[in-house]
Amino acid sequence: MSAPTPLTVIAGPTAAGKSALALDIAERQGAEIVSADSQAVYRYFDVGTAKPDEKALARVRHHLVSVVDPLDQFTAARFQAMADAAILDIAARGRPVLVVGGTGLYIRVLLHGLSTGPPDPELRARLEQEARGVGPDAMHARLAEVDPESARRIAVADTLRVVRALEIFEVTGKAASAAHQFHRFEATRHPYTLWFLDPPRDVLTRAIANRTRDMFANGLVEEVEALVSRGYRQAPAMGSVGYRQALAVVEGRMTLLEAKADAEKQTRAFAKRQRTWFRREPGARFVAPPYAELG
Repeated sequence: MSAPTPLTVIAGPTAAGKSALALDIAERQGAEIVSADSQAVYRYFDVGTAKPDEKALARVRHHLVSVVDPLDQFTAARFQAMADAAILDIAARGRPVLVVGGTGLYIRVLLHGLSTGPPDPELRARLEQEARGVGPDAMHARLAEVDPESARRIAVADTLRVVRALEIFEVTGKAASAAHQFHRFEATRHPYTLWFLDPPRDVLTRAIANRTRDMFANGLVEEVEALVSRGYRQAPAMGSVGYRQALAVVEGRMTLLEAKADAEKQTRAFAKRQRTWFRREPGARFVAPPYAELG
């Protein structure tokens, strides 16, 4: 890369208000937004990912939203390469860059580079969620696509080892069978300011409840039905919170009420893990509403 581009990073838990705040800041600063969301990169997965709508996209240019086919393997290494390209493009046009999202691993590799270890609990939790949603056969098939040697050695039913091999691939962009030793993250790749939106627990709990209600009211189950009919039953994003529960409704394994309750519960747990992750991030500044210091 050429000279590092200064980045303003707005992170935070699900439903903390990152997107709305980033839109306002981007408009005032003439900035463009690079999404750091592991699900928003996929096309057609719209309702459950809370992607920016057409009005938001018209207000501010966004990058890395709906850029990947749902069946593609999208790794942290690929995110880094695509985000770097977007940042260079934005900087070449003289605009500030806002990186916005809650996927801690993506933000880490963008700021500090790739690593083959140590184990990544946040990514592992997401992969385990996906495994519960799409099943061991689909996860093993994903591994066979990116790391045939590991897939030959690991039984289909050995989800623990399948997930670990996929974790290594997602972090490094390389097969686990080719990774011989761990190394640490690189030095900082960009000068950055990292803000983590940290609303009070009761406020976030209500926001998650409202977001979950709105997702189902806005057609999440119907979107999943359409995705399944298009052949995306085994897509990685189908194992994420919200989609996993909606799929269970479509397949008759949950009632709608059960799905809503479980999605809300799992989102709260995910938000807690996001907060824990960013507590470990160098330079992260936790800020409570109304977030006036960011503007």
